[in-house]
Amino acid sequence: MGLLTNLRDSISQVTDRLFSESEPKRIGIYGPPNAGKTTLANRIARDWTGDAVGPESHVPHETRRARRKEDVTIERNGKTVTIDIVDTPGVATKVDYRDFLDHDMGKEDAVKRSREATEGVAEAMHWLREDVDGVVYVLDSTNDPFTQVNTMLVGIIESQDLPVLIFANKTDLDEAEVKRVADAFPQHETVPLSALEGDNMDEVYEKIAAYFG
Repeated sequence: MGLLTNLRDSISQVTDRLFSESEPKRIGIYGPPNAGKTTLANRIARDWTGDAVGPESHVPHETRRARRKEDVTIERNGKTVTIDIVDTPGVATKVDYRDFLDHDMGKEDAVKRSREATEGVAEAMHWLREDVDGVVYVLDSTNDPFTQVNTMLVGIIESQDLPVLIFANKTDLDEAEVKRVADAFPQHETVPLSALEGDNMDEVYEKIAAYFG
């Protein structure tokens, strides 16, 4: 009976491991507000499934709850990975309702959005600490990457020992400085792209398949 029990347990462990390895990897798309996270999530989802993840907007904190697109299979250079895309709210150290007044919002709507955005930041941090297997970190390459938010988030990602790719987005804009992004986080690979225009998406998919596959 002991031998049969050990054999059954061994088979069960192998089966569980194979099943676990076949499950989609949960890849969180993180970064500050308006870096283009949802634009990138939609680009990936449309390219591989034909569907979008959520609405895009120039207004900060349009994404105020994590949105998930499941079973997105990416194939590049003989590598295949199936991921669940988790589009997370933009993380900021402070959300001020007055920031929304410049976007044709009344005070009541602005206060509501700031409250929802603050809750969204907390949710994004929960996902990062508990529920993702890897991170795509999106930065607007026209902005200075040396900020408190970026340093904090990348530090947390590293402390969680999660695989991470840095994406320098908005390279279609004249003010883009990809080297500045790469110099900010030299310990991680930086991939330039324009999620809006679809520039360099072949390399994006190649890196995602290699890093998370």
